[in-house]
Amino acid sequence: MVIIDTPASLESFRRFIITSTCSSFTPSSYLEDYEVFPERDDEYGSIYVEAADKVTLKKIREITFVNARDVLGIIYNSKSGNTSLKWRQIRRQSGKVTGEASPNSLVNLAESGVITMEWVENYLRKKNEENKTKVNEITS
Repeated sequence: MVIIDTPASLESFRRFIITSTCSSFTPSSYLEDYEVFPERDDEYGSIYVEAADKVTLKKIREITFVNARDVLGIIYNSKSGNTSLKWRQIRRQSGKVTGEASPNSLVNLAESGVITMEWVENYLRKKNEENKTKVNEITS
């Protein structure tokens, strides 16, 4: 698992959740509306949106779509249990994503703009250096 601790816009995290869970069946009007978020019960890997104002729109499969304003935080746990992320508001539409992500989620995080390819490259470079150090310690 990869530790995530990065600033991110609310919209990029919303896109990440949709990409990871329901992009194939989300109505196009919901995809385009930045106030519509997916939520999901614990048995499928929880997604919960904490907002000052939230209204349920429609349930499709295991996803309940909600219209949320003044989002304070979002909790995302994957079905597999390999990804556990939280987005917390810092200021209006800006926030911070923290938690652990699987390799598959890393791809979705980069695709949605939560992290950049530069972030991924730096992470891989750092891991590669750590692995080299461990090998040197073992062979010394």
